[in-house]
Amino acid sequence: MADLKSTFSNFYYVLKDELLHDPAFEFSDDARQWVDRMLDYNVPGGKLNRGLSVIDSYRLLKEGQALNDDEIFLASALGWCIEWLQAYFLVLDDIMDNSHTRRGQPCWFRVPEVGMIAANDGVLLRNHIPRILKNHFRGKPYYVDLLDLFNEVEFQTASGQMIDLITTLQGGKDLSKYTLTLHRRIVQYKTAYYSFYLPVACALLMAGENLENHVDVKNILVEMGTYFQVQDDYLDCFGDPDTIGKIGTDIEDFKCSWLVAKALELSNEQQKKVLYDNYGNADPENVAKVKALYNELNLKGAFEEYESKSYEKLVTSIEAHPSKAVQAVLKSFLGKIYKRQK
Repeated sequence: MADLKSTFSNFYYVLKDELLHDPAFEFSDDARQWVDRMLDYNVPGGKLNRGLSVIDSYRLLKEGQALNDDEIFLASALGWCIEWLQAYFLVLDDIMDNSHTRRGQPCWFRVPEVGMIAANDGVLLRNHIPRILKNHFRGKPYYVDLLDLFNEVEFQTASGQMIDLITTLQGGKDLSKYTLTLHRRIVQYKTAYYSFYLPVACALLMAGENLENHVDVKNILVEMGTYFQVQDDYLDCFGDPDTIGKIGTDIEDFKCSWLVAKALELSNEQQKKVLYDNYGNADPENVAKVKALYNELNLKGAFEEYESKSYEKLVTSIEAHPSKAVQAVLKSFLGKIYKRQK
């Protein structure tokens, strides 16, 4: 796996070099240096899970056949397209959220000479994806399907981000909107499609499959992505900051988290008042009151129940799938996230 990660990482430089010499644009030295630095700052810095899972999934779909160099490169190129998509979302997301740090460094727009140029850099990152696809997949029978897939998933993610923004930012702080149904909708569109479905869909297309025949796979992966985000929400409050690598701020940020939606569902009127009075306030005293209520309502227990039910349901759905290779892909994803601590 470590070897696969280093092979995958090396392909980033190949793709970056092609983009920096794209014949459709006449680069000046300044422009080339800007894009070079912008890419290095934003694209390769994460855990690369989404990108690597394209190769993983494709390998499992090939049922033990060794992949040739061309297949490894093409699966890596698709993986990097997902990492580019992620970078595009994060650069713009950080501007919208007025964030300060990302992956342990200042957000791109916070870099002194960058500022709002970051908005255009986000647009550039998004436009690099079809350039990579054109360079390497134009002659493939599934080329149009790949373009469609990336366009559709981007639309779903941007729409999920919109529901999140208008709920969290529009018209003051209104906790009454925060329900498990709304939480599910935000998560499904904002995270699950691009983080879980997209890598597997890329691998299926490379393996010659028609995505219309795999709606069940999409549904299972979206379910898995929802479960992943609920874990994230739980860890934001109850996880160990040293393990997860960040200090959670969902309560302070008035996030539509699974925990607050579940707490509202379980609370009596008096407990609801505690949430209404304290949620979304950055004062440590207010945060402590919300956390105390979460403990009083035994949200840890509610989460554990949700986790075991989701896991059972996912395993049942996966095992009902007729293809053993597809089952292996889905089980590999589930294995990586079940009972994770970070």
